[in-house]
Amino acid sequence: MLKVGLTGSIGMGKSTVAAMFADMGVPVFDADAAVHRLQGPAGRVVAAIEADFPGTTGARGVNRTALAEAVLGDMAAIKRLEAIVHPAVGEERAAFVAAHTAAPLVVFDIPLLFETGGDRAVDRVVVVSAAAPVQRARVLARPGMTATKLDAILARQLPDADKRARADFVIPTDVSLAETRTAVANVLACLLPREDS
Repeated sequence: MLKVGLTGSIGMGKSTVAAMFADMGVPVFDADAAVHRLQGPAGRVVAAIEADFPGTTGARGVNRTALAEAVLGDMAAIKRLEAIVHPAVGEERAAFVAAHTAAPLVVFDIPLLFETGGDRAVDRVVVVSAAAPVQRARVLARPGMTATKLDAILARQLPDADKRARADFVIPTDVSLAETRTAVANVLACLLPREDS
């Protein structure tokens, strides 16, 4: 099984590209979706988060806005939160791999792949990228997003140029969807074993 890490900074179109891989028959592990499950109603990290960050959870699980405000700009708090969440996500990822052992290739959709050292656990890295003005316009169009919040998020992420430099493949998303889909198909053609070999 070839393990492919899919990453890209906020607003780059990573979710769109992950969906394209899935549409082409590739099993995709969505780290963000796993976090949402773990932090949702009856999620298994909710109690630990409430214990460390009181007032950030409720009947619906973790209040992501309250939690973000509790940790934003506080590296020690972010590290404590990561120590709760990352091991649980790792267990979800292991279960995903076990469920797809027959697949020749799986994709791990992980926003902070390089930042967390996750690139060392995959065989290839695909980076999703768009021009900075396109990225900024996309993110600032999101409900509740501000330039200050965006800058704080970007400060925690490896710059796009560095991600592209470390990638095995770069998929552009500041082009048409058809062009992006073609780029995904081309990456798959490079990664999947040829049937006549």
